[in-house]
Amino acid sequence: MANETLFSGEPAAPRCFLCGARMWDRAGRALRWGGELRHFAFACGSCGVLTDRPEAGEACADDWRRACREGEVACAPDGLYGFDAYTLRSAATRHGLWAEPSDDAQREALRAPHSTLPGQARMEPLGAGPRAAFSLAVLCREGERDAALALAGEAERWCDDVVILLDGEGAAEERPGLRLHRRPLNGHFGEQRNAAQRLARHDWVLQLDADESLEEGAIAGLPGLLGRLDETVVSVGLRRVNLVDGVQADLFPDTQYRLNRRDVVFEGRVHERPARPWQHSLLFLGGGIRHHLNRAHVESRSRRYETMAPGGGRLFEEADLLRPYRA
Repeated sequence: MANETLFSGEPAAPRCFLCGARMWDRAGRALRWGGELRHFAFACGSCGVLTDRPEAGEACADDWRRACREGEVACAPDGLYGFDAYTLRSAATRHGLWAEPSDDAQREALRAPHSTLPGQARMEPLGAGPRAAFSLAVLCREGERDAALALAGEAERWCDDVVILLDGEGAAEERPGLRLHRRPLNGHFGEQRNAAQRLARHDWVLQLDADESLEEGAIAGLPGLLGRLDETVVSVGLRRVNLVDGVQADLFPDTQYRLNRRDVVFEGRVHERPARPWQHSLLFLGGGIRHHLNRAHVESRSRRYETMAPGGGRLFEEADLLRPYRA
């Protein structure tokens, strides 16, 4: 989504007031109100929000907190920031709301982001509409089995279909609400995730690793979100908080598109990702994933991934993970 950005690993770059990313696209974008075209100097390369002043994040956040409430919400031509229908839908989830497009033009704009049409929608609580269940698939090594079982136990209160997929050979095990399968990883995380997708029983599948957990905001908001999405959305991104020895890392939001329709496939041996156009995804901001790491693991994982997929190990992430979070 971004062209030239302000962000190139510099921790001093301002964070987006909506999603927290440091990915400001200098090319910006424009929105049109009738005959008036307003060009914004910057666009967030993660959530797509527009602004002329990325450094005015606190004022923008305060304004959006006041504006984002039940009822009609529309992008103002003279506001501190701007958004189309696509960004508005994500922005609403930050405060537990669903943005129902106000008319056919807004619905059409959702299918072809990012348009010049300013976003306008009727805000409704996420929990007030239809709900959809989703499966949980946990990937792990044999040595992480206990941690995976603990995660599955915690998930029992919000998920009725949990699959644990272990790296290895052996027979499947099944108990109420939980199935445990084994399959050799063979150095390809994407194929392992695809195997987990096929094992799930619900139309939507959330994939976590044994050292991850789902935040309460996501547990509360995702069923209502999934219940309202039409067939054009096949993938939901969740912001991931990395905790290294209990300290939040500067690598944030570290968005993971781990909640996908069951027929979506992953690609990539490491740092695997769903194979779909980004226009068919949605960024959920109401809660995310917590990733629990230790320093030794951080110092070894990128080099291990680089060995598995030369050029794809993201060696630069080590410094971001070992640097404490800065707002």
